[in-house]
Amino acid sequence: MRILITGSNGLLGQKIVKLCLERGLNFVATSKGENRNPDCPSINYLSMDISNSQEINKIFQFYYPTHVIHTAAITNVDYCEDHIEECQVVNVEATRLLFEASKHYKSHFQLLSTDFVFDGEKGNYEETDEVGPLSVYAKSKVDGEKILINDEFKDWSIVRTIIVYGEGHNLSRSNIVLWGIEALQSGKELTIVDDQFRAPTWADDLAWACVEVVLRNKTGIYHIAGPEIMSVIDLVYRIADHFGYSKNQIKAIHSNTLNQAAKRPPKTGFNLQKAYREIDYRPHTLEQTLDLLKK
Repeated sequence: MRILITGSNGLLGQKIVKLCLERGLNFVATSKGENRNPDCPSINYLSMDISNSQEINKIFQFYYPTHVIHTAAITNVDYCEDHIEECQVVNVEATRLLFEASKHYKSHFQLLSTDFVFDGEKGNYEETDEVGPLSVYAKSKVDGEKILINDEFKDWSIVRTIIVYGEGHNLSRSNIVLWGIEALQSGKELTIVDDQFRAPTWADDLAWACVEVVLRNKTGIYHIAGPEIMSVIDLVYRIADHFGYSKNQIKAIHSNTLNQAAKRPPKTGFNLQKAYREIDYRPHTLEQTLDLLKK
């Protein structure tokens, strides 16, 4: 087994690298530019622009991966709304290039996707539920999924997830849990939406599931998220309770007052029964992960 990881400088990519090292799995980590993860040995790292077919083919020829875990993407939802062409290139066309290379080398191809493929009217979504993207970002992920779903080559998996959080090295973006801890600690006022519902996902749990799908030779769509659906403001309240911070500084607002460029689904969350049954997925609760962050 030889695993090629894209987006290895990101939070999920770093967790997958960590897991591969712990399990002694053969892997090559790739991101655009230099290796920003000090835990990733330089011998296991190669720079790769996922929108450059020549770079992709060069690395496939050099490494000959048996499995590809494609985590790299533009995930800033509002940025995508204002940069449609760039979003299309990175989230759709790069996925197509990597998938074509995987087909040529007969590599299993795993695509990371999102709860935002749904319209948020139902919640607790199953893998078989119909998608309904509300934003440029969401549509780009649906289009990326369709590249796999509509192809005759069936050695692929799609792992959808929700609000990934945890600690990493030199990350380009923070995440809501780390931001919430820092903001509460500082004592400043927080305005948090009370009408969006999600199932926050511990990055280590997600990495475990991605690798487990590969190790068990699973194909198809898998929903991987935290075990509880909660409002975003309840998430911040629970962080405050856990660390003993005052909740008086938390102010509730409605989504429609934010004037965000991209529309968000009001309620997502996943039915995790398939993951429980087929890969023995057992996600941590929010409080369990906060204990781990405290350590």
